[in-house]
Amino acid sequence: MNDPETYTQRDVIDWFDRTYAEHGFDYLRPVAAYPIYLQLLGAVPGERLLDVACGPGQLLRAAIARGVDATGVDVSAQAVAMARDALPDARVEEGNAEALPFDDASFSLVTCIGAIERMFDRPAALAEMRRVATPDARFCVMVRNANTLSWRIWRQWLDRQNRRGHQDALSLDAWTALFGDAGFAIDDVLPDQWFRQRVRRVLRGFRAPDVRRPEPVARGWLPLGVANEFIFVMRHAP
Repeated sequence: MNDPETYTQRDVIDWFDRTYAEHGFDYLRPVAAYPIYLQLLGAVPGERLLDVACGPGQLLRAAIARGVDATGVDVSAQAVAMARDALPDARVEEGNAEALPFDDASFSLVTCIGAIERMFDRPAALAEMRRVATPDARFCVMVRNANTLSWRIWRQWLDRQNRRGHQDALSLDAWTALFGDAGFAIDDVLPDQWFRQRVRRVLRGFRAPDVRRPEPVARGWLPLGVANEFIFVMRHAP
């Protein structure tokens, strides 16, 4: 076994390939968790979306249901194969976020949900997202918070951090600085919505949200800095 500090991108790709092969779509949240990101972006039919680190296409599926032209990219060949099989109307490419296989100014919407913290060169990946985005593009990313008890105790103190999968996290201030340095203007930061979405699913009898109606957006009662994950809504900095 490799020393945890010497894991490579190939190790991460292999880990995701095995994970998707073993767990399939169950590794991720259900499709009902993903429309909120499109809502926060104000996505409208006909817009071109790129989902970076798209996995097997959960967000792409939600985008297609809303008439959005959906494209995804992922380093995992297994995830790409699953997405292509499930979503013939989407374009899904195998590729690295640090060198996206798309032309400049190709997308008006760019998402990256729960993946930037796993990337080896985050500034390069963020620069690529800006490169492929139109000047008026909107961006939505979700990232993990390093200042939670679950992360500090379970992941770090008890050594449960998935280093082979390059699992990582930063504080709210650190993420804010990273995005600012990368050339983004932050329009909004929200806590992860999934807990409240699950409560609403139970109250609805596990019915999916109506795509014609906006979901309630929760900001929570606790300080934002203690949220498990942060949702950043951004655009190009002036």
